[in-house]
Amino acid sequence: MSQKIAFITGGNRGIGFQTALELKDIAKVVIGSRNLVQGEQAAEKLRAAGADADVLEFDITLPTAPQVAYDYFNSRYGRLDILINNAGIAAASFSSTGPEHRAADIPLDLLHRVFATNFFAQVALTQALLPLLKQSPAGRIVNLSSILGSLTLHADPASPIYNAKSFAYDASKTALNAFTVHLAYELRDTKIKVNSAHPGWVKTNLGGPHAPMELSEGAKTSAALATLPEDGPSGGYFHLGQPLPW
Repeated sequence: MSQKIAFITGGNRGIGFQTALELKDIAKVVIGSRNLVQGEQAAEKLRAAGADADVLEFDITLPTAPQVAYDYFNSRYGRLDILINNAGIAAASFSSTGPEHRAADIPLDLLHRVFATNFFAQVALTQALLPLLKQSPAGRIVNLSSILGSLTLHADPASPIYNAKSFAYDASKTALNAFTVHLAYELRDTKIKVNSAHPGWVKTNLGGPHAPMELSEGAKTSAALATLPEDGPSGGYFHLGQPLPW
């Protein structure tokens, strides 16, 4: 089978859906969607745009989710070429204020909930699908991070995100970046590449209407990292081809 197989979690809308559009001439795209009806509607739009697209009913927060994904791709294709860990949540609106943004008094149940989706579920899914990615001639793993996961920039009073503190979300993306670095190291002698992507501040349900980037721009980093050539980087943190500080 020469066609690449890509799995995009949270692919029924926003950046995930746009990423599927970006990959339509490169891979068969399977979008993961918690709501099957919404997922089917998204897949129909992708097909109308010329994509070879399917939908998998998939809730990354469920303990059974990694096995569901493994069984799906193993039974149909016996491998996976591209995994884009796109699904994620924010603790609250980035324009709001409150303890969900403060390290000093964030409710621990909220912190657990954000980490459960943005970190632990991503790790569990990647671990489950890794045997199938190893069957690919050029496996690619893209972890959707954020510039808000950069400790370097958060600690720099001169950086543009210095005052943009949202502890649960930021820390979950910092942890995901650590997973990128460690997994890339462990896979350094394979053909699999692992990178973190900062899509930018994009007009989505999460980014809000005041974000400066259009949705069409927000998927470009993920798509580029999903299709890196053999001599491309691994273990990096990028936005539109430019490295970001950890």
